[in-house]
Amino acid sequence: MIGGAVKGPLKIMDRKKVMVGMSGGVDSSVAALLLKRQRYDVTGVTLKLKPAKYMGADDGHNDINDAKMVADKIGISHDVVDFSDLFEKKVIESFAKSYCSGRTPNPCVLCNKFIKFGAMFDYAMKNGFDYIATGHYANVEYDADRNRWLLKRANSGKDQSYMLYNLTQNQLAHTLFPLGDGNFEKDQTRRIAEDFGLPIAKKPDSQEICFIKGESYIDFIKKNFDGAKREGNFVDKSGNVLGQHNGILNYTVGQRKGFGVTFGKPMYVIDINAADNTVVLGEDGNQYSNELIATDLNFILFDYPDSEMAVTAKIRYQAKPERAKILPLGPDKVKVIFEKPQRAVTKGQSVVFYGGDIVVGGGIIS
Repeated sequence: MIGGAVKGPLKIMDRKKVMVGMSGGVDSSVAALLLKRQRYDVTGVTLKLKPAKYMGADDGHNDINDAKMVADKIGISHDVVDFSDLFEKKVIESFAKSYCSGRTPNPCVLCNKFIKFGAMFDYAMKNGFDYIATGHYANVEYDADRNRWLLKRANSGKDQSYMLYNLTQNQLAHTLFPLGDGNFEKDQTRRIAEDFGLPIAKKPDSQEICFIKGESYIDFIKKNFDGAKREGNFVDKSGNVLGQHNGILNYTVGQRKGFGVTFGKPMYVIDINAADNTVVLGEDGNQYSNELIATDLNFILFDYPDSEMAVTAKIRYQAKPERAKILPLGPDKVKVIFEKPQRAVTKGQSVVFYGGDIVVGGGIIS
């Protein structure tokens, strides 16, 4: 069962309307194909996101054309919706400002919250769709005992539930994840695309930030935003000056190399302070911490924890879930204490909480 949808083949009179976000890639294309096979009334939508001032000659056109070709092959209609102004404000500008303030953001989390499951979701609901769908590898289920919609890990090495912790109950009730529901691995998804003859079957996955191509994120921010180039001091935990850095944008927590200064022993970035424009360095071992504070919270399993709670938690997408406990500190703040110290707990990244396969919720490390 996908996202609480009706089991079994749908009768024509019961066909539900689904708007599938189609990026032009393999995952979203196969998601659209699977839903069409299940006899949903499917429309593909490609979002125009990158503002013109950041675009090269071919930016966006290839993905839109690929999505249109796939839609034609599957036999569904296809539209393009322009959310570039909102994407610039909520994703690109937030991304740049976060880096310039000494934080390390996750733009995919921002995009899912404000664009795909924000603006795109609202657009679908206003235009008479019953569901939206994407090519994410995750699961949605309804728990009658809790009277809650649940977000769960996909039983797949490609699980992307970490990126989706901001989904609300209403969004979960109207969202389908066909790839997660099918417990597909990526090679299975590609095989389905190849077997059906989809023109994007061998298209490589994107390995970069979608709005930055042909340059590093550092160069992108320096070129387009002020406040990214100011030099300052490396300091130790006591505030003693160790040398000069060439701008906080160039450093991330846990970094060990690329300082342009030698210290006679390994040193690691353990904090970045935009207020006084310093990068704090510490010796080996100082890059580990067993606790953090998280804000900008969203909980799925309940509205907010009313007491201490044992969970497993991930402090970045590729991290392994580790045993921890959540301590509520207020309406939008929790302390997270890990059993084992975690390497490079980084401000601006998301910490996501799990109870087994269920996503409990998450927030931003502050």
